Amino acid sequence: MKKEEKGKDKDKEKKEQKIVYIDDGSTIADMSGTFRGGKKPDRPRSTFRERWQTYISVVKKMILPMLITLLAFTAAFILLYWAMAGF
Repeated sequence: MKKEEKGKDKDKEKKEQKIVYIDDGSTIADMSGTFRGGKKPDRPRSTFRERWQTYISVVKKMILPMLITLLAFTAAFILLYWAMAGF
C-alpha cells in the first residue's frame, strides 16, 4: 500500500502545479508597438540624421569589397580581351 500512497502523492503534486497564462490580447506581430507605460514615443522612431549616419556607415563598409570586385571583373575582361585578340 505504501507504493500506492507514494503514487497518489505524486499525482497531487502534479495537480497542484498549474501554469497560469496571461493574455493581454497582443500577438507576436504587434509586440513591436508596445511601449512602457502605454504611451507612444514623442519623436519618430529614427530621425533623418540617424538614417543618414547609418547609410554612410554601410556605404563605407561596402566600398572595399566593391572595389575588389570591380578590379577582379576588370582583370578578367582585360585577360579575355587579350586572349581573344591573339586569335
